[in-house]
Amino acid sequence: MPIKAVVFDMDDTLFKETDYVLSGFSAVDKWLEETIGLFGFYHHAIELFGKGEKKYIFNRVLDSLKVRYNKDFICQLIDVYRNHTPIISLLEDARYVLNNLQDSIKVGLITDGYLSSQKQKFDALGIQEKFDTVIFTDELGRDHWKPDPLPYELASLKLKSIPSECIYIGDNVNKDFVTAKKLGWLTVHINRYEGIYSQAKVSNEYEADYQINDMKELFHIEKLKHLFKLQVV
Repeated sequence: MPIKAVVFDMDDTLFKETDYVLSGFSAVDKWLEETIGLFGFYHHAIELFGKGEKKYIFNRVLDSLKVRYNKDFICQLIDVYRNHTPIISLLEDARYVLNNLQDSIKVGLITDGYLSSQKQKFDALGIQEKFDTVIFTDELGRDHWKPDPLPYELASLKLKSIPSECIYIGDNVNKDFVTAKKLGWLTVHINRYEGIYSQAKVSNEYEADYQINDMKELFHIEKLKHLFKLQVV
C-alpha cells in the first residue's frame, strides 16, 4: 500500500533539542537573577551540558555556586524550565519537507515529554496549520509515552489510514520505531549529527527501515517520492 500519512516526532526531528535546553537554561538564569540575585547559572549549566551531563544539572550548578537549596527550590527551577516560552525554530530541511508535501497527504505529530513543555515547543515553532493531528503522549498518561502502541494507533485512526499506509519519522532509536514497525508502519530515522540520541546503539528490532541525516533525503527514497510536490537533486 502506498504511504498516505506522514507522522513526525518533534524534538531533534523538527528542531534542535539543544536549542530548547539552552533556552530553558536562559529562562532559569533570568529567574534566579530576578528572584534571589544569583548570577552565573547559565554559564555553569551549559558547561556541564556540553560535557555530557544530563541529570541533576540544577543541583550541581547550585552546588558549584555555593547556594543552599532544598527539594522544593529545585522543583521551582524545574517548573520554570518546563513552562518557559522557548526560543527555538524549525530546522530548514524540516520546513522544506513540510512545505512540499502533497496536499492529499495526511500529516501528524507524536511527541513525548511533559505536556506543558511540549505544547510550548509546538506553539513556538508556529507550525499548527501543517498538521492534521497532534498527539502529545503525556495527555494519554505516562504509561502511554512511546514505545507504547496507543499513540501510533490513535494517529492512524485520526489520519484515517491503515498502518501500512503510515510512516513515522523520528530521531530516537530507543523508542521511536520498534512499535511502529510491529504495527506495520514504515519508519525513517533522522540521525542528526548534533542530536541528543545520535550516538545511541540498539538491536536490529529497534532500528528504522531507513536512516537519513537530512530531511531532504526523504525525496530520494523510492517509496516516498509520491509524497512530494517536487523533487530535489
